[in-house]
Amino acid sequence: MLLLPAIDLMARQVVRLRRGAAAEKVVYSNDPASIAKKWHDAGADWLHLVDLDAAFSGQPTNLGCVESICAAVDIPCQLGGGMRSRENIAAAFNCGVQRVILGTKAYESMDFLNAACREFGGERIAVGIDAKNGFISVKGWVETTSMRAIDLALSAQQAGAKTIIYTDIATDGMLEGPNYAALEVLLNLLDSNLIASGGVSSRDDILRLAAMPGLYGAIIGKALYEGKVTPPFPRLK
Repeated sequence: MLLLPAIDLMARQVVRLRRGAAAEKVVYSNDPASIAKKWHDAGADWLHLVDLDAAFSGQPTNLGCVESICAAVDIPCQLGGGMRSRENIAAAFNCGVQRVILGTKAYESMDFLNAACREFGGERIAVGIDAKNGFISVKGWVETTSMRAIDLALSAQQAGAKTIIYTDIATDGMLEGPNYAALEVLLNLLDSNLIASGGVSSRDDILRLAAMPGLYGAIIGKALYEGKVTPPFPRLK
């Protein structure tokens, strides 16, 4: 299982939110590239970057930070937030990321997702499944839809996305542990790579996730910034 430390960007700062609420923001650094190097040196396999401004507005505003992060490390980075047009996806790749995460746009249009997978390659396109009580949330988690997370995951896989990132909003930023039951359901249904996100609170959580057969990766966020998980990271390969 791969470990992907999260770097959430807002106004060119590294921040964390509780359950995706912009009003509950904590700023951890004004130097995103230095944070990226810190997690790189700790043994991260990938970096998980999120443009939170873009997630709320639909327009990328932190690509300069993304480019500086990609230049500062020699591990791959993936980027989510505001990837709602072909131009935004191309701009992200031009900044040096290896994989782009579609969330709202994948929910809105399987045709768009399929076209993105054909143009850029399904291995470079991930779909972010952000779920609240099993249903998809979009547009920076401010809107909950009537679509089940399971249904979007299966449709995204069929459209060509090789990676699914499942975030349980109820656990994100709460340091209460991941939603293992939901992850097990998805692992039993999917052939695509599944990355778990939300709720990792300790090294024990990481090891429990690593023991889940077939889980491709786990994103670690607040637990790192609050010192609940400390470097170096456990070697899981």
